[in-house]
Amino acid sequence: MREKPLGRSGPNLSVIGLGTIEAIRQYTGDATPHETLSRAISAALEAGVSWIDTAELYDEGRGEELIGQAVAGCRADVLLCTKVAPRVGSIAWGGSGFQPDEISAACRASLRRLGTDWIDIYLLHAPDESGIPLEDTWGAMSALVDDGLVRFIGLSNFTQPLIEQCMEIRHVDTLENEFSMMNLTDGDLARWCGDHGVGFLCYAPLSYGLLAGTIRRDDPADAYWRQPNAGKQFAPDLMARNFSLVDRLRMIGERIGVSLAQLALAWTVEQPGVTAAIAGGAANPDYIRENAKAGDVELRPDVLREIEQLSQAPSS
Repeated sequence: MREKPLGRSGPNLSVIGLGTIEAIRQYTGDATPHETLSRAISAALEAGVSWIDTAELYDEGRGEELIGQAVAGCRADVLLCTKVAPRVGSIAWGGSGFQPDEISAACRASLRRLGTDWIDIYLLHAPDESGIPLEDTWGAMSALVDDGLVRFIGLSNFTQPLIEQCMEIRHVDTLENEFSMMNLTDGDLARWCGDHGVGFLCYAPLSYGLLAGTIRRDDPADAYWRQPNAGKQFAPDLMARNFSLVDRLRMIGERIGVSLAQLALAWTVEQPGVTAAIAGGAANPDYIRENAKAGDVELRPDVLREIEQLSQAPSS
């Protein structure tokens, strides 16, 4: 699988990473058995995926425990990315908190749950809304690197002004935000990150199932909201247009010999500034292997232009 460097000084990452929230929570809060997640991670590594994304919030830490058990025999072969969440925030809440002592304690708790001596990539899950100065929080994150507990630090669900605020203290190694053909909001931010040596990791590149073909026109309405943060692409007045786009993208994929999901993932990692995309389906090794194949797909310029015309996507 192709790899890209994470920002100006980070490690090389496979352009497809393994997302685990689907396997860990299954949208019901029930943890996936250790054996299932182990098989999924083994399938990912065999397919060339080099990194796994998780968070302390996933099943209240049980997700990190499961992943730690699953990678115990191959820790040196996989990069782990996890997150600490604020107690109060617009996207993530109920986390360990962003006071400096809370950041330190949360990191050590994640290390224990993951069964490792270091975290490769550690992120703030979302902006805090309780009034804790970001400078204090980012200073605490920097201290984790200085202490050797974390190798690279970054942000998730943050905006450019907040990134710049952190950059005044210490370089931001990466940003993890939502980005897909169905949600182009952060396309310019991804390009900005690329220009400033900040990695850009995309979550929900398959738009919560829309771009994987797992959500269909005849599904009940509540199927469109399989995850709490699934956003504006599911607005009722957009669904007809979105299904039409999916149909056209599927035809492009059939013409060039890739699946709809592989096309969407390949397009995502071709966009300016993007380092890698996080693909879910972690409970199903077959999905993982199929998604991973997108890491070897390089779309021709004419195909990228065709997709741009359909989706009004930024050209690369």
